[in-house]
Amino acid sequence: MKVRVIQGGLSTAAKTDGREDHRSPDHEDVRREAERRLGASGYHRLRVREFAVGVPMPSAIKYLAMQIEFAVEAICRLDPIPVDFYSDLYWPKLENITTA
Repeated sequence: MKVRVIQGGLSTAAKTDGREDHRSPDHEDVRREAERRLGASGYHRLRVREFAVGVPMPSAIKYLAMQIEFAVEAICRLDPIPVDFYSDLYWPKLENITTA
């Protein structure tokens, strides 16, 4: 059983996220953080496996992807987008999900 915990804002890449310090975050920054979280969850690998081999993706991972998409839409509606949008406060948690 594999358990992954995704923590936002711990790496320097997540802190700067390619943005200049004086520029406020935009929709693309939020999308990149969502893609980072999906990648860390193993979603893309499981999706490819589902199409290639026919092994169904766990419903918990599908649900997580749906929650992340909802979070992206909600964060992008904020005006202005919070500077700490990469914080775990804004994103769903991945807990006790097996991806093996």
